Amino acid sequence: MARGGSVTTGPTLAVVAREAGVSVPTASKVVNGREDVAPETRRRVTAALDRLGYVRRPRFDAAKAAGMVDLVVHSLDNSWSGAVLHGVEEAAHDTGLEVVVSAGLNRTRGRHPERGWQDKLTSRGSAGVLFNLAELTPAQYTWLDQHRIPFVMIDPVHEPPPGVVSVGAANWQGGVTATEHLLTLGHRRIAVIGGYRRKMCSSARVSGYRSALAAAGVPHRPEYIRYGNFSEDGAQRRMVELLNLPEPPTAVFVCSDKMALGVYQALAERKLRVPDDISVVGFDDLPEARWASPALTTVRQPLSEMASTAVHLLVRMMAGDRPESTRTELSTRLVNRSSTAPPL
Repeated sequence: MARGGSVTTGPTLAVVAREAGVSVPTASKVVNGREDVAPETRRRVTAALDRLGYVRRPRFDAAKAAGMVDLVVHSLDNSWSGAVLHGVEEAAHDTGLEVVVSAGLNRTRGRHPERGWQDKLTSRGSAGVLFNLAELTPAQYTWLDQHRIPFVMIDPVHEPPPGVVSVGAANWQGGVTATEHLLTLGHRRIAVIGGYRRKMCSSARVSGYRSALAAAGVPHRPEYIRYGNFSEDGAQRRMVELLNLPEPPTAVFVCSDKMALGVYQALAERKLRVPDDISVVGFDDLPEARWASPALTTVRQPLSEMASTAVHLLVRMMAGDRPESTRTELSTRLVNRSSTAPPL
C-alpha cells in the first residue's frame, strides 16, 4: 500500500530509483511533486516511471461511488471566490458530488498550491480537482498526470500545457466590448488599467482594448496603458499617474471591479466626479459594482457558470470521457449602469 492509501501497481519505487540512477528519496520527491529536484534528475526519474509503468492511482471507483473532489481556491475572503463557490455547489449537488474546499494557494509563492496538498488529495481519496486562479508548476502537472487524477483549471493564471482542460471567460471580447462602449459615447482619450501584465485574462482584456481602438481608427497611446496587479491600491496609484499626464484620459477601462474601487478613490481625492469628469468601466460584475457610488458600468464575467461548467467537465473526465476541446470560454456582456457618460 502506497503512502496516502492508494495502491501502487507495477514496479516498486526502489526499482524506479535504480533504473533512473538516483536514490529512493529522490525518486519519491519526483513522484510526490516536490520542487527541490534538479530538472535533469526529474527528467530521468519521470522517464523511468513511464518506461516501467509505475502508477499510483487514487482510491476512487466511478462505478461504486459518486465521488469526492477538491476545490482549491486562492482565498475565501472575497466575492470573486464566493461566486465560484456558488457555481461549484450547485453543480456538485446536481451531479451527486461531495466537494472539499481549501484555500490552498501559497501566499508567499504567489498562486502555487501549498506543499502537501498532493498527500491530502490522495489520503482523502479525492477523485478529481478543480483549481481556481491557480498557477501549477511543471512538477505538479506531472504529478497529477502520473497519478491519473483528472483536474480542470478555472480561469488559469497562465496558458496551461497542451491537453489540460480549462474554463474561462471571453476576456478579449470583454475588453473589446468595454472599449467600444466608451468609444460609442464619444471618448477618444481612453486609458486601460490591466491586472498582472503576464496573466492570461489580463493580457487578453488589454489586447481587446487595443483591438477596439484600432478598429475605430483611434491610435493607442502607450502612456494610457497601466497595470495595477488586481489590487485597489495598485489601481489607485496607476490612476494618479494617469491624472498627472499632460493630457489625462477622459475615460478608463479598469480590468477588474476591485481595481475600479481604487480608481474611484483616486478620483475622489482629486475631487473629480464619475462620470461627469471621467467615465469608468470595470470587469467582473461583482456585488461591489452595484454597491459603488455611482453604480459601476462593468463587463459581466460569468463566474458561477464557469465554475458549474468546470464541475460538469470534471465529472465527464472522472467517468473516462475526454472533452473534445480543452479550452471552454463563456461569453461576457456589458452591464450598463451609472459610471459612464459622454465626455464634456
